[in-house]
Amino acid sequence: MSNITPVDVDTGLSDGIDVMGSRPGHHDDVHSTTTSRVYAWLRSIPVWALWLIALIWSIPTVGLFISGFRTRDAQRQSGWWDVIPSDGTLENYRTVFSARSNLKDSLLNSMAVSIPATIIPIAVAAFAAYAFAWIDFRGRKVLFISTVALLAIPLQVALIPLLTLWVGGAHVTLPILGKTITLIPDLDLVNTTTAVWLTHTGFALPFAIFLLHNYISSLPKDVFEAARIDGADHFTIFWRLVLPLSVPVLAAFAIFQFLWTWNDYLIAKTMAGTNPDAQVTTIVIANLAGDFGANEHLLPAAGFVQAFFPLLVFFALQKYFVRGLLAGSVKG
Repeated sequence: MSNITPVDVDTGLSDGIDVMGSRPGHHDDVHSTTTSRVYAWLRSIPVWALWLIALIWSIPTVGLFISGFRTRDAQRQSGWWDVIPSDGTLENYRTVFSARSNLKDSLLNSMAVSIPATIIPIAVAAFAAYAFAWIDFRGRKVLFISTVALLAIPLQVALIPLLTLWVGGAHVTLPILGKTITLIPDLDLVNTTTAVWLTHTGFALPFAIFLLHNYISSLPKDVFEAARIDGADHFTIFWRLVLPLSVPVLAAFAIFQFLWTWNDYLIAKTMAGTNPDAQVTTIVIANLAGDFGANEHLLPAAGFVQAFFPLLVFFALQKYFVRGLLAGSVKG
């Protein structure tokens, strides 16, 4: 088993002196001072100002909720702030949840996409981030840089190749022998929710590894050395120490990833848009208005239903949100 040593992939430190010639601890002091100032500034903000920001932030959601209970004529005649009790109606929500709107099935499809597309990247990236940060193996730095470089690939560039992969697999024809080798067989995943969450998982992994690596590499080295002295192997250290200490950054990434996949339209439309049984909520809502916007009065009700589940996830994990955003800002 390899010895556990923290890895600074960005600078390649190995002898205790960084590339600029300064001793370790200087940059740590700078990061600590900067973070302390940020915390001090945030703590100085009055509570009423924070409540005011929260109130302003919630105005669009409140407007969406109120408009969902108004008739089409009431929505066209005045804004939601002019609502009166006589405008209230449940007809919009009844129509949205009716069988012909397909919204209930699309919510299940969105769950079938968002849950695995959130859990799988976290599980894979946590192992990879720990390996990049604390395990010394050949080609570690090159592999980490190559993984992070995948963040520069535009999503739109890879959609058609991925769609081709889900349709017919991946095959390579040798130029001299003229023989075709199958790298990936035809999995018949086109127009399925599986193709959607697999695509989301692939694009989420580089960012997840980068984010988790920054946090895990900043954990105290003394904790790992003490665990090694007690005879713990890498898996035990990862399961007993790294995961419990990394809950803030894991929760922060879970919030972002769930929101991205739940609100996605492009990937879902490309990979499963032609199959009505695999359509997610964003596609159903986009089609709900009908021809020439005849049913546009249903959009506020459908939009609020679609936004309700991300709000639940956010408020359930919000106590970890700020700590996760600051993950890796201080190295100890």
